[in-house]
Amino acid sequence: MDTGDRLLTPGEVAALFRVDPKTVTRWAAAGRIGSIRTPGGHRRFRESEVRALLEGEGELDELRDEQQPPSTANRPRNDGPGANPGPPRSAGHHTPSPGNVNMR
Repeated sequence: MDTGDRLLTPGEVAALFRVDPKTVTRWAAAGRIGSIRTPGGHRRFRESEVRALLEGEGELDELRDEQQPPSTANRPRNDGPGANPGPPRSAGHHTPSPGNVNMR
């Protein structure tokens, strides 16, 4: 039965929900969002169902809450590269990595 509904990839759905594509795949595996399989085994999602979830006619808030594990609230904040430089390095001492060793 063809309803003319456009089919979306996990990446397209993820972009709409602002989550990782793997999260969308987990939602589908858990039955929280309907999906169909292509002959090659890839998941596709009906655009009408995705739009309904985005517009609040589904379990969107519950889906987003499941994306991030609750234990992250207790983790230290990561302010990005350079935020915690680590211990000071001793000046003038360099241990070459195997890629920097000159083998003659």
